[in-house]
Amino acid sequence: MSEIDRDQYLIKEEPYYRSVANEVEMYQAAYDARMPVMLKGPTGCGKSRFVEYMAWHLHKPLITVACNEDMTASDLVGRFLLDINGTKWQDGPLTVAARIGAICYLDEVVEARQDTTVVIHPLTDHRRNLPLEKKGELVTAHPDFQIVISYNPGYQSLMKDLKQSTKQRFGAMDFNYPEAETETEIVAHEGGVDVQTAQKLVQVAQRSRNLKGHGLDEGMSTRLLIYAAQLIGKGIDPESACRMALVRPLTDDPDMRDTLDAAVNTYF
Repeated sequence: MSEIDRDQYLIKEEPYYRSVANEVEMYQAAYDARMPVMLKGPTGCGKSRFVEYMAWHLHKPLITVACNEDMTASDLVGRFLLDINGTKWQDGPLTVAARIGAICYLDEVVEARQDTTVVIHPLTDHRRNLPLEKKGELVTAHPDFQIVISYNPGYQSLMKDLKQSTKQRFGAMDFNYPEAETETEIVAHEGGVDVQTAQKLVQVAQRSRNLKGHGLDEGMSTRLLIYAAQLIGKGIDPESACRMALVRPLTDDPDMRDTLDAAVNTYF
């Protein structure tokens, strides 16, 4: 791979990320050891933004794969394609990352089939290689290569949990929604609203998070709060913005919607 190819995966501008504990130092140490890292936490709490920030901070390329249940091993490692000149091999994102020394981020990895996630195993132990069986090639990972996976452990069924043989190849970091003061700062910055408005949005979210397991699968994420703030910043009245960005995406249950709408009305 040429240097130009590597450069296209670099994060050019610093992503906004607000550190909440020692996660930056912990990840830095894990990267220095080239330890595979697993990020665990609820939807929309900042896991993907954290990986982007660390890739920028370390000045390393980042290749992100959004995992899904239809993803095959070939989608990750590559396949032969037919063109006008015959067949040619096309590397998948995992193989590209291993070749160029990128951080390969597999987002919501448990959504992928278990027979697909097994292909990452040789890259997550002392071997640090990737067999391309269809091509008959053994790719040795670049010294800068690291693999990062994320998932939401509170939202997975037992059928979709990771195997122990996969889990125990990773160091794990827990993520959660930030403390109210920090989350307010994030929402105000990313959503482009004043601190008072951001504070009210965070209070609404905290109400919803208390309902997790009592009618809601998940509370309102920081990401949704930013969406609501952006609508308010565009001139939409807060109640309508919250209904569209916070309440309606979360549930279709009429009683639960009424409960969440009441929480919005309390603060706005």
